[in-house]
Amino acid sequence: MRIAQVAPLSESVPPKLYGGTERVVSYLTEELVRLGHDVTLFASGDSVTTARLESICDQALRLNKGISLHDAPLMMQLLMEQALGNGRHFDIIHSHLDHLGFPLARRNPTPTVTTFHGRLDLPELQPVFREYAEMPMVSISNAQRKPVSWANWQDTVYHGLPKDLYSLHPNSGGYLAFLGRIAPEKRPDHAIEIAKRVGIPLRIAAKVDPADQEYFQTEIEPLLFHPLIEYLGEITDEEKNDFLGHAMALVCPYDWPEPFGLVLIESLACGTPVLAYRRGSIPEIIEDGTTGFVCEGIDEMTAAVQRIPEIDRRRCRWTFEQRFSVARMAQDYLRVYEQAIGNVCERKEEVMGSVPTFSSST
Repeated sequence: MRIAQVAPLSESVPPKLYGGTERVVSYLTEELVRLGHDVTLFASGDSVTTARLESICDQALRLNKGISLHDAPLMMQLLMEQALGNGRHFDIIHSHLDHLGFPLARRNPTPTVTTFHGRLDLPELQPVFREYAEMPMVSISNAQRKPVSWANWQDTVYHGLPKDLYSLHPNSGGYLAFLGRIAPEKRPDHAIEIAKRVGIPLRIAAKVDPADQEYFQTEIEPLLFHPLIEYLGEITDEEKNDFLGHAMALVCPYDWPEPFGLVLIESLACGTPVLAYRRGSIPEIIEDGTTGFVCEGIDEMTAAVQRIPEIDRRRCRWTFEQRFSVARMAQDYLRVYEQAIGNVCERKEEVMGSVPTFSSST
């Protein structure tokens, strides 16, 4: 199958550090190539892939000082236009640009599917979904799609990771871990408070976006000057294996409708249980009492820390292999692609069948 993958330009594919969407696009792209498909990746020029790479900028936008992040939507629309302009070379175009590609995809004959990677409960998105209600879409969790359940959802495809990316760590190193992004909705302050309550060290590996810099400086940075708290900044994929693998548990007190949470399955891949609030997709990913604990609030999560020894770390790894591998993700998407291509072919046949034929009179 000839497949185009269109990635956001904020980070390279794969990202140098933080960047969940770009990381998933990379895993999917490489697996599709491994399976023998002809894949073209539309991404920033500093991306690394075994697929054919097409780009409109040399460097990811977050690292490119010459381009403002305010220009990111325009740049990504240009990237989508590049992909669609070459649409005759593809059987399917898979966009990861959320709704930004809809206006162009609607007017292009090449089948296009769009995976949404963010939250969909924002009121301003409702008119967009209603205008483009016919566009084929993929959700990354069932919870994510609930605010627009009436949209043209083709399937829910959970994220997946290469099985050899992380390894099982059967024993923990005696600390709690917080990994990802410092932001109000991620509630790093709750993670810090829990660590202080139970008297267990907390190691924080997270980036701070410019939009969250003030929140970090005023709300979080003062909390870091405590003997139990260690802030590491951003870490690489190579560092994640030991960081997550040696943790007693990953603490995820997220206070927003989490669409998926890639870090959750990264933790399971290392055999590390997850403590998370019951928000968004969390109950779909974490099996309460088996691969971690799904909690209602800070008091319940504090109590759950004492129950971490009940979780079998080998079962966490087994669950990852069964439910969240990149091989399973790729097969799920291939079924979506085949369905989208089939739907376009059916519509063409219907149109051709409705065209009247005229016989010449003798």
